[in-house]
Amino acid sequence: MAKQTYEPRIKKLYREKVAQELFQEFGYKSPMQIPKLEKIVVSVGIGEAITNKKLLDSAVSELTQITGQKAIKTKARKSIANFKVRKGQEIGAKVTLRGNYMYEFFDRLVNVALPRVKDFRGVNPNGFDGHGNFSLGITEQIIFPEIDYDTIEQVSGMNVTIVTTAKNDMEAKSLLAKLGMPFRK
Repeated sequence: MAKQTYEPRIKKLYREKVAQELFQEFGYKSPMQIPKLEKIVVSVGIGEAITNKKLLDSAVSELTQITGQKAIKTKARKSIANFKVRKGQEIGAKVTLRGNYMYEFFDRLVNVALPRVKDFRGVNPNGFDGHGNFSLGITEQIIFPEIDYDTIEQVSGMNVTIVTTAKNDMEAKSLLAKLGMPFRK
């Protein structure tokens, strides 16, 4: 009896269709040159965590609910007097997703969460960094169906960074568009 293994929908789409399209579009000589998703980093900065530690704990639990993976607290790298931040204080949370968790999160982000944004007209295509990585900001965590609207402490935003193996922004944009990222025209 063969072992049944689960494969996320986006991963299957990439393997069966997107990889071949990218191979022909950019004329690669080797299949190893085809860009693919490497990791997705979801992070939240909580400025008020300095005075209210409960906000940070709720942000960690919400991030864990959204991504399906335990979030870690991040510390300030340096002191900033104007913001009353000291080096080493916990001021945010982040999750790094790889493998099947990454593909599942990408699928939920593109097909469930982004369409729930108010007045959504597409993702800004200027979020590329020049090395094939894409960042986008989400203003409210309540667009994810995993979050119970009644239990949230505070509406907070989050940053989503999608790291690809693409050499430039054009290849990365083509990859993300073929995987379903709704870029603004």
